[in-house]
Order: sequence, then C-alpha cells, then structure tokens
Amino acid sequence: MTRFLGVDLAWAEGTATKPANESGLACIDETGRVLDAGWARGIDEVVHWVQSVAEPGSVLAVDAPLVVNNPTGMRDCEKETGSRYGRWKVSANASNQALPRLGGVTLRGRLEQLGWTYTDGLDPVAAPTSSFFECYPYTTLVGAAEFGYDAVRPRYKRMGSSLPIVERRAARAVVCDDLIERMWRLGTATPPLDLSTHEATDRLVTEPTPLADAAYKHREDLIDALLSAWTASLWHRHGVARSQVLGAADPLVVDGRRGTIIAPARPEQRRGADRERASALAATIGVSAPAASAPSPVR
Repeated sequence: MTRFLGVDLAWAEGTATKPANESGLACIDETGRVLDAGWARGIDEVVHWVQSVAEPGSVLAVDAPLVVNNPTGMRDCEKETGSRYGRWKVSANASNQALPRLGGVTLRGRLEQLGWTYTDGLDPVAAPTSSFFECYPYTTLVGAAEFGYDAVRPRYKRMGSSLPIVERRAARAVVCDDLIERMWRLGTATPPLDLSTHEATDRLVTEPTPLADAAYKHREDLIDALLSAWTASLWHRHGVARSQVLGAADPLVVDGRRGTIIAPARPEQRRGADRERASALAATIGVSAPAASAPSPVR
C-alpha cells in the first residue's frame, strides 16, 4: 500500500544560534489512515523523518520551493499561481536565487542523494521509485471541491490588520476550526483522509484552536502538512484529471530540473488546451470533482 507524505517545510534552515522554525510532518496511506504526524526542526530532522516513514514507491509533497533556477524575480509556477487562482485570493511568494530562504532546495538535494526522484509532474515516475514534488496548500483548498471554498480561500494564515489583535486572533481561530471541520469530512472522500486515526491529528478535532500565536502556528504547520500529504494522494490517484502542473512551460531547466507546483484544479482554474485535455481524461476514466457539502460539526 502506497504511503503519502506531506512536509510543510520551514524555508529558513536556521543557524547554530537561531534554530529553524518548526516544519509540519504527516504520513497517510491509501485508506486515509494517518500513519504518523508531528513536527521537526531543521533539514536533518526532516530528512530523518522522511526516511523513517517512507517505503519504496512513496510519494512526498513539500510545501516549499524545491527547484529555483531563476537568479531574480518570480518563477513561472508562482506567476501562474496568481493568474489561475487569483480569483480565489490565492497568490504565491516569490522565490529566486538572490533570496536567503531556500531550505527546499537543500532538502531536494539531500533527498536525491538518498535515492528519491524529484518530479515536475510532466513525466511518469517508474515504480517502485519514491518521488517528491512541490505543492502549495492554498491551491489544494480552493482547487479541490471537497473543501467547499468555491469563492475565496480561507484566511487561516493572514487575517489582515483591520481588526485589533485580540479580535484578529479570535477570528483566525474560527476560520481554522471551520477548515478542520472540512478536513474531517475527507474521511469519506476519494482519496480519503481520516483525522481520527492518529493522536496528534485527532486533537485538531477534539481541542479548540489556540489563540496564542506560537501555539496557533504549531497547529497550522500540522494542518498544512496534512493538506500536502492529501495532495500527494490525490495526484497519485487522479493525476492531471484533478490537478494541473503550474510552470510546465518554464524554459529555465537546469540539470534536467524544472521548477513546478502540482496543484489541484477546477476546470475554471485551468487554461487553454490543458482544460480540454483534463476534461477529456476525466470523462474517459470516470473522474469528476465532487460537489462540496456543508461540513459536519467538530466533535
């Protein structure tokens, strides 16, 4: 049974005097069971965790730039994130070689040394090779109809500054709890995710979202890791019938690697021939994005 891993990577690697921020970690299987979930600090700990839970043929999705070939500016995949998901208020931060926070590039190199294959989503990966790709949880939330965010992304990360800080934290927690309710419903989705099957993820449901910033970020990192692992499962099961490759035509290819983001996508988030191909493939294999339904209350 294939394992699907998700890492919400801290982009900055940290130093001897300033440890890296936490990275969220999650591993699920094809039944949606959460096999492992937690946190790590620094690339070494993340790599150790990946190697400890992975099996041949595992698929890993990482929320961080993995291939950064551009000296300045934005990567094509980041530009396409804004142009295709901007209607849902989703855009991507710029990454380039002039910026200091490139922990994802370091992680990619370490995983490749250990036999993992980076995939840009354009060519199949031969079984039983373990592979990994870049994802972006916001595109998952608005690109997969299962979550029900038909009009705009949930503001569980940045609430803006219009509210006083106390009210802002309270509003953020409400949005986060609502997101967790929607994730709870993935237990019956295809592919599934069952938050009740691991102590750390079950606490997302049974305990209210904390208001304090550090505790909140701790929870947010785990949520994004779970979304990344579910994205890996969705890509493995449905491929381009349910997801698109952002940056697929980027001409900056170095050592055979192109920087892309594999992103769940509704038909209206695709462009041109890609939309037609995905619709035709979905019809051929009997796959369609399910209609969203209202979330069940948190237990």
